[in-house]
Amino acid sequence: MSKKEKRSPATEEVQAVRSGAIQGDGRLSSFEWVESLIIAIIVVGIVFTFVFRIVTVSGSSMYPNLQHGDRLIVTSWFYTPQAGDIVVLKRTDGLNEPIVKRVIATEGQNIYIDYDAGDVYVDGQILDETAYLGDTKTYRPMASEEEIYEFPEEGLEVPEGCIFVLGDNRSVSKDSRYLDVYMVDERHILGKAQFILFPFSRLGVVA
Repeated sequence: MSKKEKRSPATEEVQAVRSGAIQGDGRLSSFEWVESLIIAIIVVGIVFTFVFRIVTVSGSSMYPNLQHGDRLIVTSWFYTPQAGDIVVLKRTDGLNEPIVKRVIATEGQNIYIDYDAGDVYVDGQILDETAYLGDTKTYRPMASEEEIYEFPEEGLEVPEGCIFVLGDNRSVSKDSRYLDVYMVDERHILGKAQFILFPFSRLGVVA
């Protein structure tokens, strides 16, 4: 072997450093694997906390658009509630359990419900809900007079930072018509229901 071809271990190490080669033993590889796993867990945790969640519908208050047992992808990243959105509420001031409802009016809007005719008015105009209710009318909830809110003729303005929500299955839904739900603080919104993930027969975008 010529003098030019002879290299000491130290020389090879220097050359490797200069060329940018990465060297390591099994212990270093194991450390990197654990580090990558921890980072992945943190990222997944952040995504499921701040970007989207998976929740399961309980009950029939949103039938037929949502059904009992549906699993939903709910997003919350920079979400601002809009009329027509279906939202998951982690709780309300009067209820300590999550509920799924549709946003009917947002802050500053005037809301009125004619229980006898089954009509909802927003800012003085009858709300067209045929896109998600079909021909179904808004029925008076099955509750005593003490439990539901009777709207004045001039309607009621939704307070700042609040929303007014109704279930699509109006005859059984406990929503903002009830005094223990009423106007919902936006801070109680978990997110907007975007997609039905399961059952696969109902896979698709939320109406």
